[in-house]
Amino acid sequence: MMRFSERVAIVTGAGSGIGQATALRLAREGARLVIIDQSEAGLVETEGMLPEGSEVLRRVMDVSDEAQVEAVVADALKQFQRIDVLCNNAGIAGRHPPITDQDRSEWDRILGVNLIGPMLFIKHVAPHMQARRLGAIVNTASVAGIRSGAGGNAYSASKAGVINLTMTAACDLGGDNVRVNAVCPGLVETGMTRPIFEYARANEKAHKLGARAELRRYGAPEEIAAAILFLVSDDASFITGQALAVDGGNTASLNLPGMKV
Repeated sequence: MMRFSERVAIVTGAGSGIGQATALRLAREGARLVIIDQSEAGLVETEGMLPEGSEVLRRVMDVSDEAQVEAVVADALKQFQRIDVLCNNAGIAGRHPPITDQDRSEWDRILGVNLIGPMLFIKHVAPHMQARRLGAIVNTASVAGIRSGAGGNAYSASKAGVINLTMTAACDLGGDNVRVNAVCPGLVETGMTRPIFEYARANEKAHKLGARAELRRYGAPEEIAAAILFLVSDDASFITGQALAVDGGNTASLNLPGMKV
């Protein structure tokens, strides 16, 4: 399929994991890309994996810095003259101390990247979509934003905020035919979650990875990317303001420790 032929897509967090998988899928289906990450090495790797002849603009930046966001949107419009798709995927996890031992600076950092970053990109990209009365935005949230136990306090709060931002932005932009949705991944092996996987494998607990999901396994970045591409495609033309859990059924049950065999 070439669902995104001639369309322009911005993908943040494109240097690894879900963002990289999303960028690759978009390019394979014809999209011209703006790939963004804090890691230049990651972006170079992603660009090297794109189909031959792909049109791509690469930018290393901090998504929580409004001046940088405004500049990269201007660069994208200068090079491609349009923006059709925005995938807000950049995110960080942080530490998991109890609430009584938390540090304000870590909350500021996590909320800045995970929540303020998507807000800034929507703020600066959406007006161009509204002017053309066409556009699709997907924010990467998490099952941690739906229920506790899937992340630390700051991370979970940031992802709950992303879900609510998705709904409120969808209400603001729907009248101009700009759709806003979110995906809520369960446990997926990415650069951000690598410490979890390394710990489990080093301590003979690898069999427990994904065991609390109804499918009894963890996910792959490509599976989340497939859901993102559906939501930003015309196949989802009547879907907006939704948070789609892509979690192997993790949030479908009480999911308490010891309940599953």
